[in-house]
Amino acid sequence: MSSLPVLAPSPSPETKAFWDATADDRLLLPKCSACGTVIWYPRAICPDCHSLEIEWFEAAGTGTIYSWTVSHRGEGPYREASPYCIAYVELDEGPRVLTNIVDADLTSLAIGQRVTLAWADTGEGTKLPRFRPV
Repeated sequence: MSSLPVLAPSPSPETKAFWDATADDRLLLPKCSACGTVIWYPRAICPDCHSLEIEWFEAAGTGTIYSWTVSHRGEGPYREASPYCIAYVELDEGPRVLTNIVDADLTSLAIGQRVTLAWADTGEGTKLPRFRPV
């Protein structure tokens, strides 16, 4: 398992549904009912068409590595966790999520590599979405 810190989020009204679902290992994403854009990071207004018609749906929790880097020098709570991977994962539903790749040989990661969710429990009723290679 990962040695990364697991810091609890501070949900806003726009992100509460997302963070509440993480407690049940569910990845909820907002989707614009007007134009169909799947939105990341959760917000009340569609970034593409500016509609307020947002609905939530459960995503698969799978995707591919879009970009990644290995940090060899962490700061603050990450100081003792290095080396660790910071990545953009392109979800199968479309949006790219900034996250960590865990439970992986950091020398064998590749752009386009398939990944799946690996929830990290904050101990405060929420979980952080991180990813591991399939």
